[in-house]
Amino acid sequence: MNHSPTLTDIGLYFLGMSLIAIGGANVVIPDMHRQMVELTGWMSTTEFVSLAALAQAAPGPNVLIVTLLGWKLGGLAGAMLATLAMCLPSGLLTYFFGGFWQRHDEARWRVIVSAGLAALTVGLILASGYVLTRSADHNWAAGAITALTVVLMLTTRTHPLLLLAIAAALGYVGVL
Repeated sequence: MNHSPTLTDIGLYFLGMSLIAIGGANVVIPDMHRQMVELTGWMSTTEFVSLAALAQAAPGPNVLIVTLLGWKLGGLAGAMLATLAMCLPSGLLTYFFGGFWQRHDEARWRVIVSAGLAALTVGLILASGYVLTRSADHNWAAGAITALTVVLMLTTRTHPLLLLAIAAALGYVGVL
């Protein structure tokens, strides 16, 4: 690590992320990786990917990644601050803007904005998948497992936990 972040660093970073995380915390994973691994060196790629995988495997909201990153960066205070900084601004904005949004349910501008936000969210989620895949897949076998998992998720109703268990077993026996 280049230097340990202060609680102020953690809070300010996640305040900013809160306001651009349209579609949830998962859509800003690429920027979190860029900030925490590439720009500041607050953690390694392996640490980041491990925390992202743990957040995805655990039950609960996708914002759990923020809590885990905050914990890694600043202990319990970092976890609480990161989570609060990520949730409070966007939560307040949603609360105060929600009534206005509902009053204009049939407005043409709302339909256009909704379609644009949906496309933006899908693009950001794809970017998150790309960053995590690039960071985690270091050989052809891992890449093949990732590709096969994507195909199975898109074409079958296979439960994601089953695919996770299969990948874990392959890693345990040394295939990955």
